[in-house]
Amino acid sequence: MDFKSILRTILKIFLPLFFGGLLLWFLYREMDVSEIWRVIKEGVRYDIIGISLLFGLAANIVRGFRWGLLISSLGERFKMSNVIYAVLGNYAVNLVLPRVGEVWRCGMITKYDKISFTKLLGTLLIDRVSDTIMVGLITLCIFIFNINFFTSFFAKNPALLEGFQSMFNSIWIYVAVIIFLAGIWFVFTYMSNFTLVQKAKAMLHNVWEGMKSIWLMEHKVRFLIETFLIWGGYFCYFYITFYAFDFTRNLGISVGLIAFTMSSIGVAVPVQGGIGPWHFMVIATLVCFGVNESDAAAFALVVHTVQTIWTGICGLFGVVALPLTNRELKTATAV
Repeated sequence: MDFKSILRTILKIFLPLFFGGLLLWFLYREMDVSEIWRVIKEGVRYDIIGISLLFGLAANIVRGFRWGLLISSLGERFKMSNVIYAVLGNYAVNLVLPRVGEVWRCGMITKYDKISFTKLLGTLLIDRVSDTIMVGLITLCIFIFNINFFTSFFAKNPALLEGFQSMFNSIWIYVAVIIFLAGIWFVFTYMSNFTLVQKAKAMLHNVWEGMKSIWLMEHKVRFLIETFLIWGGYFCYFYITFYAFDFTRNLGISVGLIAFTMSSIGVAVPVQGGIGPWHFMVIATLVCFGVNESDAAAFALVVHTVQTIWTGICGLFGVVALPLTNRELKTATAV
């Protein structure tokens, strides 16, 4: 590996982590550390948080079954255990390299089940688009029925709204999109004889074949049910932790749903485990509903830390289980 590759890897790991850490420092720099520490030591029912972890694991296992539905629609044979382990490992990889876990899990199924990587990438895109649609629908419903909360939230955090508006007000965004699309059209229209372009076309064709899996899938209803189970599991994973703290126990399920939605938006930021953005969204939401800032900060710190460690442990199990279970299969075949 040359110096440029090493530098690129270091930047991929430490640049997002630095950004998240900086935001975390900004959030906690003026808070009462002694009060936060008191809550962490004396004000948390860690047994309740432990129960919540089971829902997070269950949701990720169901995610594996759902991805298996998409892969099976390609007409390929595979081990379902490989798919589940790859999904679990996906999250462990993302804790080190944001968004690389998705590529890694496709690579693992290609390696052990001999399925086209680009077709798997197409199914993964459907997997992620489904999640984006779910988060969008949940956010839309929350926005419609809790307009007062969002008005208050953006009033207290005007920089978020200003940054969003400025992005779409800039003409350069539209110029860049037009140039990019024109460039793609030119390359595929007038440079189609180039080997690299032909390979790109073949890759896109395989990706499209993978994306068509949702239309070819026999069990569409099961796909929808598993999607709701995944997000129901994630919600329980988050909301059950409300009962571990005195100051969130009585906030109610609607506040829990709002906080969960805001935390999901925070996780979308490409930072390891959502460190920083997740804390900001959760703290800001709880404060809007009258929770003391130090208490909200303690909640975010405890819940995120415990759940991130759990995600890492389950993910490492998946990473280790993949080669071990497939080695046993090879040994059995050889005998």
